[in-house]
Amino acid sequence: MLTTLAARGRDTQLLELRLLELAPGERTSLTDDGEVCAVVLAGGTEVMVDGVELGAASRRGDVFDGPGDAVYVPPGQQLSLESPDGVKIAIAAAPAGHRAAAEARLLRGPAHPVREAGSGNWSRSIRTILGPDEPAARLIVGETISPSGNWSSYPPHKHDREDPPREVALEEIYLYRFRPEGGFALQVLYDDAHEEARVVHDGDTVAIRSGYHPVVAAPGYELYYLWVMAGDGRQLAPFLDPEHAWVEERG
Repeated sequence: MLTTLAARGRDTQLLELRLLELAPGERTSLTDDGEVCAVVLAGGTEVMVDGVELGAASRRGDVFDGPGDAVYVPPGQQLSLESPDGVKIAIAAAPAGHRAAAEARLLRGPAHPVREAGSGNWSRSIRTILGPDEPAARLIVGETISPSGNWSSYPPHKHDREDPPREVALEEIYLYRFRPEGGFALQVLYDDAHEEARVVHDGDTVAIRSGYHPVVAAPGYELYYLWVMAGDGRQLAPFLDPEHAWVEERG
């Protein structure tokens, strides 16, 4: 079953995010006009792109236990999947535009760079799946794990203005998971003209087209979110809210 979580034209201009679930023994194929990064959330699958076998992609345990494999597919090529034991996959897509796409390949979980960010109650672990240094046209993809009660995407930052090197415009979508599953977080979205706070639960998504967007996990619940980004450039240059940038300077 393929479910659209955030659609281009409705939620974003460039990005689309879908969730694919295959039952044991099920197979499927899909082709997108844009480039694709398919991230295994749970289970495993055999992967073929345009008739070429790439091998098995999987994740051991759940998203909190460690990084999983992903697949990069250039525009117009057919991604074929067959899962022996069942699989859940998040599929991010964006048009390549004038930028050159890369070759189809597996992105192995153990090779994903992992770093710790923040400190105290705004510390978190960041895994980069498809970073700016990896060949691709527009997509940037990663995962963040926040301990219970902690803030993430903090100090608040934004990336909605093209002003390199200070800031680079990128759309973004978050897909949330919690451990235990009954958890929730508060996603804050604000700029100079507007502010709101959304309660998000397991499986929810939020499309971020502009503004600052910190998020905080409810006490007792670990927070995971998959983040997918796309823009005209593939640089990570977040602009910190000047009112709160001192928090990072203090460390």
